Amino acid sequence: MNTIKIAAVVLIAAGILGLAYGGFVYTKETHTAKLGGIELSVKDRETVNIPVWAGVGAIVAGALLLVVPLGGKNR
Repeated sequence: MNTIKIAAVVLIAAGILGLAYGGFVYTKETHTAKLGGIELSVKDRETVNIPVWAGVGAIVAGALLLVVPLGGKNR
């Protein structure tokens, strides 16, 4: 399996996951303070939404990479 086919499969998988989940959430530590023996921290939950067009576009791009020959050796 060459690099282009691997990239195509990764794009298709990422597109399917993007359509299935619609986004992801992660936690980011924004502020910390130490006052003597007390330590305070603030953590924010950030949500990243993945647009439908991006998921579909990744699937289409991956499919095109699998189907369309990109130069190289003549067959």
